[in-house]
Amino acid sequence: MRVGFLGAGLIATYHSKSIRHSGFDVERAGVYDPDEPRAVAFAQASGHYVCHSTDEVLDDCDVAYVCSWTSEHLAIVANAVARRIPVFCEKPLATTLADAEELTRLVTEAGLINQVGLVLRYSPAFVVTRSLVHAPQAGRVMAAVFRDDQYIPIQGQYDSTWRADVTKAGSGTLLEHSIHDLDMLEFLVGPIAAVSGRSAAFHDLAGIEDAVTVSLAFEGGAVGTLASVWHDNLSRPSLRRVEIFCEHRHVVVEGDDWYGPVSWSDTDGATHTLTGDALVDAADPLIERPKNPDGAFLTAVRDGTPAYPDVHVALRAHRLVAAIYESAALGGGSVRCASSS
Repeated sequence: MRVGFLGAGLIATYHSKSIRHSGFDVERAGVYDPDEPRAVAFAQASGHYVCHSTDEVLDDCDVAYVCSWTSEHLAIVANAVARRIPVFCEKPLATTLADAEELTRLVTEAGLINQVGLVLRYSPAFVVTRSLVHAPQAGRVMAAVFRDDQYIPIQGQYDSTWRADVTKAGSGTLLEHSIHDLDMLEFLVGPIAAVSGRSAAFHDLAGIEDAVTVSLAFEGGAVGTLASVWHDNLSRPSLRRVEIFCEHRHVVVEGDDWYGPVSWSDTDGATHTLTGDALVDAADPLIERPKNPDGAFLTAVRDGTPAYPDVHVALRAHRLVAAIYESAALGGGSVRCASSS
């Protein structure tokens, strides 16, 4: 299976390494990035070879990883669809809801195997948390508190300077980063029925918000909050803390997105913590597909089976993002969210 990459930044490097760790045997095909030195560095590190256009990569691969800046996703995916090449598309799908809907339509009508980079659905920490939250002894979910902060990714290890350009990124921390968090909130708690949001911009980047707070109402009756911040504290890369309050159980996820720790306490006073290998072992029986998201995608392509999460899962998160931006534009008023079904 020949794997090509469109984009050669940090997230492309992550997926390249993840493919290697998955143990899936692939042939490293072309890589293209408008920043040619970045493509050269990626190729030297990964075993791919440098191409000089999207077409050149797609002409010589069986699977395409779309890791470009967000504004290019739709055009690249449409190009892959025309060639009937399965795609792994990074999140978000597009800079606007309309383009995300169009990308979803193209892939769906073509019947192509596809997966989106909402990789936290494979995280042992979040998979175990979901199981703890929905265990009968936990009782009903009452409230969720989700905080996500990182230094603004136009610097440091991310070096995604394009995220300062609204024409390439679409907007800021909510779309470009916390689309993960909205997906996780529904994954952990259940469908979101309504949102109200407020946003602020401290970096003076046109159209790029760097602080967002959201109030959430879930269909099951629970309430929640999300705080998403892009700051300049370089000692804090991407960090999340999640608290979920059930009638009889309190669950906390913090530290590493993948390896925890996950801690919980019950009404009987007992407290528990899982982290590292113990957390991975607890998650294993809860994940039906291969545990590595890139290995799962390549296995689906090989076997001709649906991959997960796909564009429909991502589109739901886009619709939540759009509702929050609508609310913020209205000064924080409540906006109903269409049913996730």
